[in-house]
Amino acid sequence: MSQSAETASPAGEHGWLEHFPISFFAVVMGLSGLALATMRLEHCLEATNHTAGLVLTLLAASTFVVIALVYGAKLARHADQVRWEWNHPVRISFFPAISIGLVLVGTALSRFWADGALVVWGIGVALHLLATLTVVAAWIGHRPFQHLHLNPAWFIPAVGNVLVPIGGMQFGLVELSWFFFSVGILFWLILLTLVFNRLVFHDPLPERLLPTLVILIAPPAVGFVSWAALTGGLDAFGRILFYAAVIFALVVATQLRRLARLPFTMSWWAYSFPVAAFTVASFRYAELAGIDTFCWVGMGAYGVLVAVIALLAVHTVARRHEICRPE
Repeated sequence: MSQSAETASPAGEHGWLEHFPISFFAVVMGLSGLALATMRLEHCLEATNHTAGLVLTLLAASTFVVIALVYGAKLARHADQVRWEWNHPVRISFFPAISIGLVLVGTALSRFWADGALVVWGIGVALHLLATLTVVAAWIGHRPFQHLHLNPAWFIPAVGNVLVPIGGMQFGLVELSWFFFSVGILFWLILLTLVFNRLVFHDPLPERLLPTLVILIAPPAVGFVSWAALTGGLDAFGRILFYAAVIFALVVATQLRRLARLPFTMSWWAYSFPVAAFTVASFRYAELAGIDTFCWVGMGAYGVLVAVIALLAVHTVARRHEICRPE
């Protein structure tokens, strides 16, 4: 069977709900990242008013609820389409964005409502462990994946585990935090090697997947923030993680001209969370290293983040009818 036949959407009535993509949950990741970055900016500026962080956290939570309800309706009415997305070699990686969204919302919410945040965060962590095991089982199972299916979006299921300690340490769950960090870092090293092998020695990424290159920034950036939460300070390994994020950000910057020429798809939302992760990491590094320069780096990255999310929001609303259609 040809690749196009394997991944083609099943025939149907072609209604917008039927083709509502699982990648919409990346919107929640971006908005939650913006909320967390805003809180770090407030901390850097020693602000006493935290309304902006609260509003953005509630926006991210509300967006998650809306997208979850719509996707739940899709599951109820068009289960065949959901099965197709699960069996799709690329879209399968976006299912854990659901649990990551909950983990991020819970982490952001912990500053304002500890008990409720722990519930949201805990549900997200449990679901993400299940998602990790399920997706990894699919990767190493009977499904015939090929090198052209591999792309940086594969970081989402397994490497997403490194997010857990950021909230976990706030809730006093030390061993659980170390477990998820270990899993995430291990899979980051494995998948980073595989992804670079694919990028260097095989066919270039298709246009629709080029935005996923930005995801390369997220694992070391989030890894640094989590490592700092676990150790409570800045050490050699923390510096390695942060500067790994810096070099990946510079590598992505060399591709900006190619990325700017791409037509809009939902994969553009892959830009948002990595930029947010780098912003938070820069503010945290400035705090731990005591170097004001990195606070300015964080402010610059925050400006880029706001511009990126505003651009993505405008494109998503303006082209909503083009998004929910069959491939």
